[in-house]
Amino acid sequence: MTASAPSRSEGVAPLFDTVLVANRGEIARRVIRTLRRLGIRSVAVHSDADASAAHVREADESVRIGPPPAAESYLDIDAVIAAALATGAQAVHPGYGFLSENPAFAEACAAAGLVLVGPGPQALVVMADKIRAREHVAAHGVPIVPGFSAAGMSDEEVAAAADAAGYPLLVKPSAGGGGKGMQVVRNPAELAEALATARRVARASFGDDTLLLERLIDRPRHIEVQILSDAHGRTIHLGERECTLQRRHQKVVEEAPSPIVDPGTRERLGAAAIATAASVDYRGAGTVEFLVSAERPDEFFFIEMNTRLQVEHPVTELVTGIDLVEQQLRIAAGESLQIAQEDVRLEGHAIEARVYAEAPARGFLPAAGEVLAWAEAPGVRTDSAVETGSVVSADYDPMIAKVIAVGPDRDEALRRLDAALARTVLLGVESNIAFLRTLLAQDEVRRGDLDTGLIDRLPPFADPAPSSAALRAAARTAGAEPEREPGSAHASPPWTTRRGWRLGADPVPGEMRFLWGDALLTAEVAPDEDDELVTVPTARAEDGTVWVHADGVATALTPIGRRAASERRRAERRGDVAARAPEMRAPMPGAVVAVHAPDGSAVAAGDRILSIEAMKMEHPVLAPRDGIVRVSVSVGDQVRRDQIVARIEQTPSHEEDDDDR
Repeated sequence: MTASAPSRSEGVAPLFDTVLVANRGEIARRVIRTLRRLGIRSVAVHSDADASAAHVREADESVRIGPPPAAESYLDIDAVIAAALATGAQAVHPGYGFLSENPAFAEACAAAGLVLVGPGPQALVVMADKIRAREHVAAHGVPIVPGFSAAGMSDEEVAAAADAAGYPLLVKPSAGGGGKGMQVVRNPAELAEALATARRVARASFGDDTLLLERLIDRPRHIEVQILSDAHGRTIHLGERECTLQRRHQKVVEEAPSPIVDPGTRERLGAAAIATAASVDYRGAGTVEFLVSAERPDEFFFIEMNTRLQVEHPVTELVTGIDLVEQQLRIAAGESLQIAQEDVRLEGHAIEARVYAEAPARGFLPAAGEVLAWAEAPGVRTDSAVETGSVVSADYDPMIAKVIAVGPDRDEALRRLDAALARTVLLGVESNIAFLRTLLAQDEVRRGDLDTGLIDRLPPFADPAPSSAALRAAARTAGAEPEREPGSAHASPPWTTRRGWRLGADPVPGEMRFLWGDALLTAEVAPDEDDELVTVPTARAEDGTVWVHADGVATALTPIGRRAASERRRAERRGDVAARAPEMRAPMPGAVVAVHAPDGSAVAAGDRILSIEAMKMEHPVLAPRDGIVRVSVSVGDQVRRDQIVARIEQTPSHEEDDDDR
């Protein structure tokens, strides 16, 4: 049987009357659900960008705390504390990210007489610094990955220490988490650039550019253990989660339990996690993360401890039956754990897929825009940040939902998750849903033969081509009447439509043309379209783009007139290739964080010209061809999507070559 916790109606001590949720999006909504179930009044905070967000409407009360940038709103400690005091909250739940692992925030809550639903300052301080955390847990018998701290070392000293430690190495910021700033270095020639990049990201993300270098474990698996610890000396673990499927050190798919952890290894992992928690007098829900070698799954090394709720906590909830948010609240209120270690049972298998607003076919660039349609799949758990009408902003993390399936075994959980993703409708914003389905279909994933480099080894992702049903549905939404030709505004419909027409004859199917990326597609439109298309979800954006969800795939199609289509075909025959255009445009809205090629310098095709940061990730802008670069932006500039940021001027020799052609 799965363990269960007593509800408030069973006579346990009362919890808080009012709790402020110091977060946004899906985690704020998830915390509010448990607060409502427990009869606790909820307070939401929001930036101007989130004024109409779902978590704001679902809370009992909401407070504006600042403009869209997180540094001026969700990371503003004074504003969050003021909101809690003004609304009569006794406690603050920080969710994850933002202020959830900030020792200064914990101290500010204590000074204001507020209970932080999380650990005490000691755990936050020790575990916030990866170097200090490594040394601390090693002293308590927890195995760690061989490596060294680069604190106070020059680049030359780091290089010497790296040679002594041996390559390959992983360079990562000591502060922060989520994989931000991590760089893989396979030989000495790559070290200098990796150090510069890691320091730059660390300064921007965490305000601390101290680095840690660790031995890179070949074919590692990422295994983490969920723990609960109260203020009365009791700590238990709730089994492990497999979080190996990652891209750029960001988790994509998680599951519980791990397919490679046997009962004996689970017991050892749990003991190491409990020892880690006990070493810092931990209170609340926490996660201890380990690296496990794919070749030697019985050998594991401590990575870090996350002193908060994890994004992937639902898979643990589904296989144990324990509401982790409720347990956090009870522990914060001073209650002792009512669950013993022997009460914890893992039943079935749960798998979670993170839905990101991003374009996998364009190198996973973050996406933004209005959600024209959102529908969750039945029969599974979906924790989402959006609904129809929501606006996905470039100001915050691109994760907008989590789809979690549970089954009696792993194979069935995988099948149910894929089916749920196919039935999840998201129109108006690009997402990784089609990529997730492709990932889940990989033989290695099906077998559970995983390592953290699996996604990086996959071939570049290509969006599935729209089916004929998708094209017909898009044409139906765009308008079955084809557009008039110029100069025919006063002509009657039989003469202005582009369908064939004869008096007394049956109507002839017409055509509509769409751009799908760079491809020109044609849809035949019958006068009386199939009834089945009525059930195909479609939506039309303000710019005319038609979004359609068919065959488990969302596709964006841009209607194009016959004349424009003809001109495009002629241009293709002439060989006017857009990829050779000299302009370099911003792939997404963001900030310029580095200019790698000085204005006026000679560059080669593929050289990195500058880097733009958006949604917590850096994205390089590369030279499309050889020539002289002219950079039109500077470090610190905010740029729009598709804004020209640089261009390539051809050298005289290239110009002559072009003339000769």
